[in-house]
Amino acid sequence: MINFEKINLPGVKNIIVVASGKGGVGKSTVSANLAVALARQGLSVALVDADIYGPSIPKMFGVENAIPEVSAIENQELIFPIEKNGVKMISIGFLVPKGQGLIWRGPMAAKVITQLFENTQWGNIDYMIIDFPPGTGDIQLTTVQKLNLLGAIIVTTPQEIALNDARKALSMFTNADINIPILGIIENMSWFTPNNHSEEKYYIFGKGGGEKLATESNSILLGQIPLVVEVGEAAEKGLSVYSQNNNIVVDAFDKIVEKLI
Repeated sequence: MINFEKINLPGVKNIIVVASGKGGVGKSTVSANLAVALARQGLSVALVDADIYGPSIPKMFGVENAIPEVSAIENQELIFPIEKNGVKMISIGFLVPKGQGLIWRGPMAAKVITQLFENTQWGNIDYMIIDFPPGTGDIQLTTVQKLNLLGAIIVTTPQEIALNDARKALSMFTNADINIPILGIIENMSWFTPNNHSEEKYYIFGKGGGEKLATESNSILLGQIPLVVEVGEAAEKGLSVYSQNNNIVVDAFDKIVEKLI
């Protein structure tokens, strides 16, 4: 295994990356609500939006217009994260004009994500959740090489085409030169439950994909999150699943956190 020079994050105890092989599986929704669920347990939590090209965390927390405080301390500019729902968060979305796309090559993006970690004043953090962009590019490689990670969580949906991409993400973490533990699999959109019919389940994307991936990777299935209309509506309004009344999804995240801790 190759040894890389690590970024020192004093006060940050456990760092977990949330990854997927493809977009559209709800990885950022999982990351955001996982961070809130951990904070509800009385833990100090940080959330890093590592998707430089398509940051979505500010929108999901309803803080798109927030501007982090920046102070010069001992000849270094430090960024103070935005905090909501007990979660300290940083995103490139706070630092560039809203709606502006970033046209950066991989090395530039990797440099910026490194600065977000190094220059943010985190304080004491029990769990830092890193919301990866889809795939296995420069941002992912820079992060796994430069941070001391507790492990990775893989998010997938049940169908085989999503599993194939999730396997690619898994292969990066299990590569001999990287060797990051897989903490577990989260299967999102496991089934569709109509409003007012919480006992009904429709497996519109197939069934058993998350369990299959967990078995293949010698990991565990941390949880299954149903496809519920209210979850998407809450994210659009900048609210967590804990702000709405669907106990199925709330229970799913609470159980995931119990297994994770």
